[in-house]
Amino acid sequence: MSRIAVMGGGAWGTAIVLSLARRGGHSLTLWTHSSAVALAIRASGENAAFLPGFPIPPEIELTSDAGEALRTAEIVISVMPSHHVRSSYELFAPYFNAGQLLVSATKGIEDRTYLRPSQVISEVLASRGLDLSSGVLSGPSFAQEVAAGSPTAVTIASNDAALAAHVQSEFGSATLRLYTNDDVVGVELGGALKNVIAIAAGIVSGLRLGHNSTAALITRGIAEVTRLAVACGGRRETLAGLSGLGDLVLTCTGSLSRNRWVGEELGKGRPLSEVMAGLHGKVAEGVRTTTAALGLAQRQGVELPIAEQMAAILHDGKLPVQAMQELMSRPGRDE
Repeated sequence: MSRIAVMGGGAWGTAIVLSLARRGGHSLTLWTHSSAVALAIRASGENAAFLPGFPIPPEIELTSDAGEALRTAEIVISVMPSHHVRSSYELFAPYFNAGQLLVSATKGIEDRTYLRPSQVISEVLASRGLDLSSGVLSGPSFAQEVAAGSPTAVTIASNDAALAAHVQSEFGSATLRLYTNDDVVGVELGGALKNVIAIAAGIVSGLRLGHNSTAALITRGIAEVTRLAVACGGRRETLAGLSGLGDLVLTCTGSLSRNRWVGEELGKGRPLSEVMAGLHGKVAEGVRTTTAALGLAQRQGVELPIAEQMAAILHDGKLPVQAMQELMSRPGRDE
């Protein structure tokens, strides 16, 4: 029996712990940053704030004490929003110990540093003299569907083949299938950058531009994501897999996508502040990732025309219809 700590009590962290509980054979702890959320889950038997409608089995331990969750854990799954990763690991660091396996399931890029979540984690832990074996978990996976037990396939990527194989064995079940990969950069950037393209796909829907536009946006979107990932050291074939094309298609077309919903509402003419308030505390990672992706692209000398237009809409007040017109009127080029 593995002792697993899921660090993050949002929708995705809750879905992961429910999937592991359904599989059986583990001792599970779910850590929430807010003690109020932990108390509410205990009282109601579900995570009503972030993933309502899915009972939390009583065998899952709930805590807002990081030390309690981490000290005895053998596998730690990191599932907090990207902008909380650094501060969370500064809190967590004293409780880690050698031999633990760390899996990051956060999708995003840190503001200003342009580091991937796994890089942020490694940087914080290294400053405390810790060097844990780690990997990243990504792929097309809506939390609600994972929690419901819908068949889902994702990727576990690590430079440590033994870790990837171990996580594949420990997490895999009749409803969750894991594929291993050693391209951490490609897997992690695919999961982060697809959220930017999903906002654009939502805008296409909100503007009622049709299916042709959506197909073109997704296709050119994967080209854009791949271009940056490869420039950062990822592999092209990784972006054609689950954590690239698979996740992009899901997030650009699925009605459960928060990033797509943000884009749809922007396309309908609603202001960003009003749209974000409508998320009721939940996170649409693409809003933050857009600016960070452009910073990373500038560092790498890579052009991201879709992301550039999304940044102008999100932060400069550009009208969505104007952004789409400018994308269509760019100079012709080879595919």
